[in-house]
Amino acid sequence: MPETRPSLDIAARSLAEIGEAIAARGRPPVDNWNPSHCGHSGMRIDREGRWWHEGRRIERDALVRLFASVLRREPDGRHVLVTPVEKLDIDVELAALRVVAMTFEGDGEERRIAFQLNDGEAVILGPDHPLSFRDGMPLVNARGGIEASFERPVYYELAELALLEDPPGLWSNGQFFAFANA
Repeated sequence: MPETRPSLDIAARSLAEIGEAIAARGRPPVDNWNPSHCGHSGMRIDREGRWWHEGRRIERDALVRLFASVLRREPDGRHVLVTPVEKLDIDVELAALRVVAMTFEGDGEERRIAFQLNDGEAVILGPDHPLSFRDGMPLVNARGGIEASFERPVYYELAELALLEDPPGLWSNGQFFAFANA
């Protein structure tokens, strides 16, 4: 079945509107599906967040969104594509998703930051979606251990915002994420 849900666009929306839109979106219940492992999908996600199948890049955004909707992170750290009847491994070089845009409201401890992801979803940085660093690169937990890395322009915007704080870091949704040891 083709992906028919439109991307959740964060542009020109308040953080309250973004939060409501996030809450209203349904997702496939991948955490409730426990089919047998069927092998490898022949797919991988490279460091730049591009999806590949058997050496050929998947160019259709709707197809990437469809696959991303059934992506799950296993307790052992592996990424799998899961449906009610099958589970297939997928290789992920850095992070399965990418942050493609951001917006924020407020300053300091009152700030809230929203990220738009390349799978058409959005998250608000905070306790439920924390920021971490791997090899000096920021990653946000998008859902269930699935991480998103940052497109370069968004990373620069994020870093500029972090440099306004002393020590460098980000406040969002009542939590501080330090950049000092990144």
